Amino acid sequence: MVQRVSYRRRLSYNTKSNRVRISKTPGGNLRYLHVKKPAKGPRCGDCGLALSGIPALRPREYSRLNKSQKSVSRAYGGSRCSTCVRTRIVRAFLIEEQKIVKKVLKAQGKK
Repeated sequence: MVQRVSYRRRLSYNTKSNRVRISKTPGGNLRYLHVKKPAKGPRCGDCGLALSGIPALRPREYSRLNKSQKSVSRAYGGSRCSTCVRTRIVRAFLIEEQKIVKKVLKAQGKK
């Protein structure tokens, strides 16, 4: 006959936060083992890609990490992926170049 197992916490419903798996103890008894939710991890704010170099943890666990583990040593590190940062820098550079070209053409037009 199958051994019965009951929840070990007060919540008695099969919800997302109350997931369990059965585990066998060294004494041979079956017991519910509460499983933590899987972490999604941080994503790029522009393209939605997972950020590399930063661990995928539950929100509360990030408070235990130090600053160097939560970000990457780069502009927008820990917020945007490298590709998006590169496109931002290139876009800003091209806009500045365009302004200079306009200024030069305006100066030539006055002559």
